[in-house]
Amino acid sequence: MAILAPSMLSADLLNLGDSIKKLEETGIEMLHIDVMDGHFVPNLTFGPGIVERIRRFTDLKLDVHLMLTNPGEYIDEFCEAGADIITVHQEACTHLNRIINSIKKRSVLAGVALNPATPPAALQYVLSDVDLVLAMSVNPGFGGQKFIEGMMPKINELSRLKKSGCDFKIEVDGGINFDNAAGIKNAGADIIVSGSSVFKGDIKENCRRFGVLLR
Repeated sequence: MAILAPSMLSADLLNLGDSIKKLEETGIEMLHIDVMDGHFVPNLTFGPGIVERIRRFTDLKLDVHLMLTNPGEYIDEFCEAGADIITVHQEACTHLNRIINSIKKRSVLAGVALNPATPPAALQYVLSDVDLVLAMSVNPGFGGQKFIEGMMPKINELSRLKKSGCDFKIEVDGGINFDNAAGIKNAGADIIVSGSSVFKGDIKENCRRFGVLLR
């Protein structure tokens, strides 16, 4: 079984509170919050202020994905804002182990994201230290992109690494919809991130459909 983490990037930002209430009513456990700086990825989105306001509004777990050029400079701000999980990109971290440790010292779970072209082998020296590995199944920056089918072997490989003795959750983000969610779960994903397919139309019905697929 996998869980759904709706991506707030696709939510109606003018009615964010209402959207979160609807998600809470479906039994959702976690919200995925994409933070983009316009440098590491070609988009600008949420900052720590938005995370703090969402934290005040809900007790749901906040899964904060930092797509930033210098993520280490912002760890304290997002921890203080109320993040439960902070995920940084392997490609953005010169001293990845140091940043992982700085997150965990704040009693926050630490995740590492991999862009589509980055292999799981890039994490071999930190894999035992992370709580989550996020496999990007699109090139990050914008919602609504098509799932890259070539990422299925990567999910399988992460699942094999996990079974070899490492204790981390596998999260997959990008282009996930009702047609491919079950296959991604079966490949080994523990957490499925979806934006457009959750927020387009009836939020509660969409979450129910995902719930059936991810059992």
